Amino acid sequence: MPEPYEAIAAWRAAGETGDAAAAVAALSPGIELISPITDQFTFRGRDQVRELLEVALAEIDGIVYTDQIAEGRTVALFYEATVGGTRLHEAQRLRLGEDGLITEITLFIRPLPALTRLMNRLGPELARRNGKPGLARLIPLAGGILHAMAETGERRIMPKAAPQS
Repeated sequence: MPEPYEAIAAWRAAGETGDAAAAVAALSPGIELISPITDQFTFRGRDQVRELLEVALAEIDGIVYTDQIAEGRTVALFYEATVGGTRLHEAQRLRLGEDGLITEITLFIRPLPALTRLMNRLGPELARRNGKPGLARLIPLAGGILHAMAETGERRIMPKAAPQS
């Protein structure tokens, strides 16, 4: 039996060094990764998650884990990074199997412009890897509109709603 949270330590180290192969080694063969971008599908199995991690870790810069909270076989991790120059904060809920490997990952990203920028950077490459070049060209067009709206709201509209001192 592995040491408690050994897979979590390996996952964190892999994220901070951008090593997708090392991250996959911490995962159960039946891993499920729930996307922060869509409810339309889940990444299942090491091969699908590896492909996502290869693309994501190439786009997300400077991952630094800041917090870890654990209760039993559920662990919450928090990190800060950038994607395309936009500050990104991610929370990860990781569930461990009996063997100590990660069986489920649920991701949460903020602020909204970081999420939309990440979608625009990951989506086209994932579509290309899945043999959908037309979709790879469409994602930046549709996603660009969504990102422009999110960024405008973040920079110009929401500051006007800030609490007054």
